[in-house]
Amino acid sequence: MAVQTVALLTAGGLAPCLSSAVGGLIERYTEIAPDVRIIAYQNGYAGLLTGRSVEVTPEVREGAALLHRFGGSPIGNSRVKLTNVADCVKRGLVQEGQDPLHVAAEQLTADGVDVLHTIGGDDTNTTAADLAAYLASNDYPLTVVGLPKTIDNDVIPIRQSLGAWTAAEQGALFARNVLAEHSSNPRMLIIHEVMGRHCGWLTAETARRHHAWVAEQEWLPGIGLDSRRWDVHAVFVPESPIDLAGESARLRAVMDEIGCVNIFLSEGAGVSEVVAELEAAGQEVPVDPFGHVQLDKVNPGAWFGKQFAERLGAEKVMVQKSGYFSRSAAANDEDLALIRRCTDYAVDAALRGESGVVGEDEERGDELRAVEFPRIAGGKAFDASVPWFTELRESVGQV
Repeated sequence: MAVQTVALLTAGGLAPCLSSAVGGLIERYTEIAPDVRIIAYQNGYAGLLTGRSVEVTPEVREGAALLHRFGGSPIGNSRVKLTNVADCVKRGLVQEGQDPLHVAAEQLTADGVDVLHTIGGDDTNTTAADLAAYLASNDYPLTVVGLPKTIDNDVIPIRQSLGAWTAAEQGALFARNVLAEHSSNPRMLIIHEVMGRHCGWLTAETARRHHAWVAEQEWLPGIGLDSRRWDVHAVFVPESPIDLAGESARLRAVMDEIGCVNIFLSEGAGVSEVVAELEAAGQEVPVDPFGHVQLDKVNPGAWFGKQFAERLGAEKVMVQKSGYFSRSAAANDEDLALIRRCTDYAVDAALRGESGVVGEDEERGDELRAVEFPRIAGGKAFDASVPWFTELRESVGQV
């Protein structure tokens, strides 16, 4: 069946690829299938449920390249799980007694959509899979082609999520200014908290890029411009156990010698300990519509700051989070090249009627393909034994 109408939506948290991915899809359709109508649902699945969409006009097609220059999403995001009926009702997206999957299907039918492109993380794309399965069981043919967006690079089995390289680069840029704060107070503890619920890749890659920047600079230690004060002193990721006593002793020696300690912390590191402490105190642990602990509410960085402050003899503790700075950036050249390859493939797959999430499939020799929805999952662990991460930790004295 010929494709006549295509719909786009972006969902979940932001990443430095959403605007560019939207632009890339529009450009590719305009190039090879200019007669295909394109609409975009506003604010992700929330817009799909409420029927809010915008038409991609000839003017937008002509200017689509501009979207590569910006971060955020021009069509807006939201966190909505179509199978979480109670949450959809609570938020006014459907009425009591309605099935969100049915409401979404009816809207797609009304809009005449043949292809739905979802740009988001594992939650976005597994929700798309739920929708595709529902439509198939009700004899509604819809091709769903997703693009993988997570800044912490944790989608199984995708080798590299769109936007993750940019997020690491921006996190390292953020660190340059934040770590200059070591000079604001003697015995300063700075915790740079990096996004990453289950996966430490972004924290590790951000630390690697910052450490490489430190190595490239010229320093003047005779007056205190000392590379050691600007460098990373510890990197904590969810995949590696944290020896609190051992690390405290090591970092206390660093503090005594140079007057500061800089820690790069994945926000998912130590969450189980934080949650256990909250529950023991009888406090409710806040979760999102997908059942994930709301990390901004439990605040792992503050918890670790409290644990280390006394042990290190810190006079001042600063916890700074780079996530919102990093995730809303425009895509860098590394990501732009990957986004282009993926959006081109996604359009080609859609016109063939091939559903799946487009990315380099680690379980198929890193082949760029539409990965089958049932194989898509979140929480891909970072391999903390990879040589570059082992070398990074050794170079900063963390073993």
